[in-house]
Amino acid sequence: MLRDPSVKYRPFPQVDLPDRQWPSRTITQPPRWLSTDLRDGNQALIDPMDAEKKTRMFDLLVKVGVKEIEVGFPSAGAVEFDFISGLVKTGRIPDDVIVQVLTQSRRDLIETSFESLRGAPRAIVHLYNAVSPAWRKIVFGMTRDEIKQIAVDGVKVLRDQAAAQPGTDWLFEYSPETFSTAELDFSVEVCEAVMDVLQPTPDRPLILNLPATVEAATPNIYADQIEWFCKHIRNRESVVISLHPHNDRGTGVAAAELGLMAGGDRVEGCLLGNGERTGNCDLVTVALNMYTQGLSPGLDFSDIDEIVNTVQYCTQLPVHPRTPYAGELVFTAFSGSHQDAIKKGFAAQEARNDELWEVPYLPIDPADLGRSYEAVIRVNSQSGKGGVAWVIEQDKGLKLPKRLQADFSRHVQALADETSRELNAADIWGRFEDTYLAKPADRFALGAYDETRAPNGERLFVGDIETGGEHHSVSGRGNGLISSVVAAIDDAFAVKLEVADYVEHAIGKGSDVRAAAYVECRTSDGRTVWGVGIDEDIATASVRAVLSAANRA
Repeated sequence: MLRDPSVKYRPFPQVDLPDRQWPSRTITQPPRWLSTDLRDGNQALIDPMDAEKKTRMFDLLVKVGVKEIEVGFPSAGAVEFDFISGLVKTGRIPDDVIVQVLTQSRRDLIETSFESLRGAPRAIVHLYNAVSPAWRKIVFGMTRDEIKQIAVDGVKVLRDQAAAQPGTDWLFEYSPETFSTAELDFSVEVCEAVMDVLQPTPDRPLILNLPATVEAATPNIYADQIEWFCKHIRNRESVVISLHPHNDRGTGVAAAELGLMAGGDRVEGCLLGNGERTGNCDLVTVALNMYTQGLSPGLDFSDIDEIVNTVQYCTQLPVHPRTPYAGELVFTAFSGSHQDAIKKGFAAQEARNDELWEVPYLPIDPADLGRSYEAVIRVNSQSGKGGVAWVIEQDKGLKLPKRLQADFSRHVQALADETSRELNAADIWGRFEDTYLAKPADRFALGAYDETRAPNGERLFVGDIETGGEHHSVSGRGNGLISSVVAAIDDAFAVKLEVADYVEHAIGKGSDVRAAAYVECRTSDGRTVWGVGIDEDIATASVRAVLSAANRA
């Protein structure tokens, strides 16, 4: 890298827009959405989609609710042409979906594009030519007037071809390609020349696509360009401003959002951001960003995993696990402090009397996207007691008291250090059983027992406890069941326990309900030990919890 990059690169100039309005606006309604997965996203692939993959992607776009789909570049080759004409001929296009094709501003390419759509009830033909100084000078060697004439000549062919196929309701889109790096006044000049030919009206507007063909500035600059264009284009009510941000600087989504605030009506992009170079605008992210603000985007991403799987299959490109909303790990916390906050957030959510979502670290409810809560918290060596407790609760329904969480997390931490890998629910439950529920032959195991109440109110515990392969009849008195069991263990085995805390709760509901009991005890030498008992009967669960503590003592 250069010590002084300014000798090679220049900062992008600001837009002279002192009265800009977009910074104080918010997005209050969803835009029109156009998917370019089958065109821009397809030509960006190492191996372009075949007809089967194209059909599968088209069906997915229809399923999620995209109403405008750019289905290809008909003049690119036979695969493209045959797929597009096949959609029309087989009646695969739903009545509420309009397909769009792209063409350069050349007569033969335009004619091929119209031929591919022959018989379609409605269609959009999208024509483009590059207008920026670098393309004029380096690529074409043309003047501004010559570049404008390419656009004018092209839309005249559009007009004439549409007139030759009156059975189709033709709509038009024009792109001053490389808009983001072109002079704004020239972009307006070219677009108005196009409008002079096509004569759009408010009832039949022309779509003007203003692409960030190469993202060359911060997204606020793109918003300024959009607002400036909207203010200066004549007959604004007769055009639809379509945004097509690329992601060269990593801010394609932000550019789309600010562009909508600046006056854009339509957003073009690909599901999960596929596209040339660093990709197109990610429609899933833009739409779900709106959703988290309480605004329905009009697209259905309630099965995000189906979308991910289909896109990966059709494009043969992986979806990064950190991709917003769609990635495998985007709702997953490994950090102990994050896990604790999320666990508390879910607990608070259950206690609320309204549906308002407010869970730390989770801007959206994973369930809205068809994701389960099982993967929200995952455990490795970075995890804390809250994450471990969450996994146990989700997997087994056990709601561990806070101090027991701390006690058990040390055992899980040791297991994570031993294995040097992520721990799954089976790993954690196995360590929990070994620590609190196992019944080794040489420790205390409960047999039959009976509990009675003496005339003075004391409880009498009489039971059979097995240890070391031998059965022992034990008895003890106390002011309750737990204290009488503690007394029995002390009298029979000289294991002294002082109960510090006791918690119980039900597991499950209905006829399958079970009980969980947790007891915190102090030993004669000052240690703290925990015992856990699980049984269909709450009293038996309590006895098992005391014996569990005695085993650990």
